[in-house]
Amino acid sequence: MPESLTVDELAARIGLPSSTIRMYQTKGVLHAPRRQGRVAYYDASHVERLTLVQRLQQRGFSLPAIAELITAREKGESVAAVLGMGETEGPDDWVRIKVRDIKHLIPMGDVQPRLLLRAMRLGLVRWKYGWPHARRWALEAGGRLAGLRVPSDDVMDSFTRLRTATDAIASDFVRLFEREFWPELARKAGDDNQLENVRALLVELTYTAETAVVGTLRESIRDAAEEFASRHGLLPSDEFQPAWAEQPLPPIAENLMDPAGELPSEQEIECFLARGDEDEPGR
Repeated sequence: MPESLTVDELAARIGLPSSTIRMYQTKGVLHAPRRQGRVAYYDASHVERLTLVQRLQQRGFSLPAIAELITAREKGESVAAVLGMGETEGPDDWVRIKVRDIKHLIPMGDVQPRLLLRAMRLGLVRWKYGWPHARRWALEAGGRLAGLRVPSDDVMDSFTRLRTATDAIASDFVRLFEREFWPELARKAGDDNQLENVRALLVELTYTAETAVVGTLRESIRDAAEEFASRHGLLPSDEFQPAWAEQPLPPIAENLMDPAGELPSEQEIECFLARGDEDEPGR
């Protein structure tokens, strides 16, 4: 039988005044009790909720912010969505996958339940309401790789390695947020705009991380393309001039024709810093 507590018993259990518990109900951070006649009875779920509220308050969240977080989670929304991380917009939108989509994504005839199950374990696919769903970007990328006839297992192997790398990158940025920004936010306990401050900082940090990751990935691909071309004898030389060498190159291949060159010495860097921008080469 579920535990039943009066408001005074609940207050003694949690260590709060009864008036505070009633105020939490008014503010929307504590769900209503079960009523039997004129007596209200609380149970373990109320103890758990009040413990959560106290923990969030200790971390600097105001009651309006806590109410918003709790309401969103009760609706099934993720923390990322609550914090405005763009989970339901554009390429991050979840799209229902139809059978014809699967056949398009797996053109080699390897349509097997194990592939969908593996994609679900990797977080690429979710099963909702009897249908598989995938992020829009995953469907687009999967379609492109299928068009290149890349085997599905190879795609998932690559995604597994990619996800390991991106999880590490995300952890780095979370640690940065926790170290540089969270202490100041936690000191502002009780501010009504506390959740908005957290949301704004995380959104800014996310966009910064995306820019840095995409830029770094492009640089890595350029370097890998140059190494590949060199290994397979595709670089132009006095004896070999491939047809593409005379055509404009896309940015991804710019290093093939315009290598980065040698690293400067510390003295050259010191001269650059001392010179400033007034005496730029070529002016």
